[in-house]
Amino acid sequence: MNDQPIQIVDYDPSWPQNFTEQASELAVLLKPWLASAVEHVGSTAVPGMPAKPVVDILAPVHSLTHAREAVPALERAGWTWRPHGPRRDYRLLFLRPTPQYRTHHLYLAPHDDPHSAGFLAFRDALRTRPELRTRYASLKRQLAAVHRDDRHAYSLAKGDFVTRAVHEFMGPPDRP
Repeated sequence: MNDQPIQIVDYDPSWPQNFTEQASELAVLLKPWLASAVEHVGSTAVPGMPAKPVVDILAPVHSLTHAREAVPALERAGWTWRPHGPRRDYRLLFLRPTPQYRTHHLYLAPHDDPHSAGFLAFRDALRTRPELRTRYASLKRQLAAVHRDDRHAYSLAKGDFVTRAVHEFMGPPDRP
């Protein structure tokens, strides 16, 4: 399948407004399933951060199983469901408008899943730690050059950096 190449661009001050427009619609559309407010996550949620020009949105839901009921409504609203997308064990992935030209990603994930907390912690760490932002921007540019046509490899290659940053920001996970 053709997919949009990975390109990292300078921060665009319109990204927060692009999120707000979608979040308002999603809050209404997903109301039966939402556990808390729709959140702007990812690099486009961090002022000054270079990013892929794709606004990432987290919709924390009560149940991933029940959230599948929202798929038809999201598709009617112009979201493309990626049922075989990566990390489908803890989230439903949607994009718009097409894989070849993405402007938004939407993640439906359980509000109490550690991955949901991780999305928010990583965003907050990037917002508050300039040195982390600088290191991450450099890594993203390097990886985009290497994995321009392989989104999955690009995401996997960022994984260790993101995991370390979240653990530093939140502390190690609780042990039973």
